[in-house]
Amino acid sequence: MHNCSRLFGAAGMFLAFSTPAWAADITVSNGWFRALPSGQPAGGYFTMKNSGSRAVELIAAESSACGMLMLHQTLATGGMSRMEDVKSVSISPGGTVSFAPGHYHLMCMSPSIAMTPGKTVIVTLVFSDGSRAHAQFVVKNAAGE
Repeated sequence: MHNCSRLFGAAGMFLAFSTPAWAADITVSNGWFRALPSGQPAGGYFTMKNSGSRAVELIAAESSACGMLMLHQTLATGGMSRMEDVKSVSISPGGTVSFAPGHYHLMCMSPSIAMTPGKTVIVTLVFSDGSRAHAQFVVKNAAGE
């Protein structure tokens, strides 16, 4: 019995140290995609909060519902809007970043049949330290309903 408790104790220590301590401090809420007809790209929106004591860099997003899922930002220049790829998004300690229409957003290229209004898809957010956060995103129609 004594050896068994030592084994479980060692396994617990391995799990505690194999995951970054601050990865659990990221909260993702209000995730949704705006699905457009005819397989057009879908925009993804959510709010991300860092309740930890270290800055966090979001560097990628993944979903099996998308052929490719990219970080984007809408920029307005001279009265014109354009979208641009973003390499990373920093979230300061205690900070919140909103991915919303007209600002940061996810761009789902080649959406699968899963990107149908009323369904839910899983998105994995990838951070610079290798940690990941999984979130459910509701798929809405072009009107955002």
